[in-house]
Amino acid sequence: MSVRIHATTLAIEGHGVMLMGPSGSGKSDLALRLIDRGARLVSDDYSEVAVVAGELRATAPPTIAGKIEVRGLGIVAMPYLPDIAVALVVRLGGAVARMPEPGESTDIAGIAVPVVTLDAFESSAPIKVELAIKVELALRAAREAL
Repeated sequence: MSVRIHATTLAIEGHGVMLMGPSGSGKSDLALRLIDRGARLVSDDYSEVAVVAGELRATAPPTIAGKIEVRGLGIVAMPYLPDIAVALVVRLGGAVARMPEPGESTDIAGIAVPVVTLDAFESSAPIKVELAIKVELALRAAREAL
């Protein structure tokens, strides 16, 4: 069974990153900048998530698959991936801690997913997202090696 959540999902180097935040928090804008840097669209604005073989997987609702909203241009067709395992949530629109507590996570469909909070409109936001997924994957590899 899948659940629809308010999130834009991208694939960065084959790993799912969900951008979550209220309307106007910059999900689609940040997604466009990440796509320009090599990320792939999975779903814009809403994602359907389901637990498959113990991992959280995200896909686009059929009505919006392969589409992204670009403020000032409207709805634009774009190549997309049909689904991805989610490795990180990027929370947008909240207060960004200078030195956040390590190991923060959020529960989605019963799966704990690592989370970071960023300001989508900072010019460095795409780089921070890419760095956050690399750090998370390194931490995951270190935990699995123990």
